[in-house]
Amino acid sequence: MKKVIDVGLPALAQPFSWATQAQGLLFTAHGPARPDGSIDTGPIEDQARLTFSNLRQAVQAAGGTLADVTQVLIYMTDVQDMKAIDAVYREFFEAPYPNRSSMGVNGLVVPGMKIEIVAYAYLGPA
Repeated sequence: MKKVIDVGLPALAQPFSWATQAQGLLFTAHGPARPDGSIDTGPIEDQARLTFSNLRQAVQAAGGTLADVTQVLIYMTDVQDMKAIDAVYREFFEAPYPNRSSMGVNGLVVPGMKIEIVAYAYLGPA
C-alpha cells in the first residue's frame, strides 16, 4: 500500500505528491522549491542547495537520512553546471555515494529552473 509523506512543503498545483512510500521504499522528486511554494531561479549553486535540502527534508519526514538514499537522477538545463552541482552534492552526500545518473534537458516546467532531481531511498520494511 502506498503512503503519501508530508514533507512540509506546500501543496502542489500539479497532480503529484512530493514523496510516497511503499514496501520500505521512498520515491521522491524535488526542484528548488522554497517553503512558500515559489521557485528559486537564481544561481545554480543556490538552486542545487535548495533542491538537495528539500530531498533531505523529505527523507527525514519519512524517518530516514540521506545515507538511506540509493539512487539520484539529476536533470539539468545546462550540462556545464555539473561541476557546481557536484560540489553542492558533496555537501549532502558522502561515500559510499548513491547510484546516480545525470542528464541535460532542454527545459524544465518553470522558466529559470535549472535543476530537478528524482531520488529513491530504502527505509526498511514498511
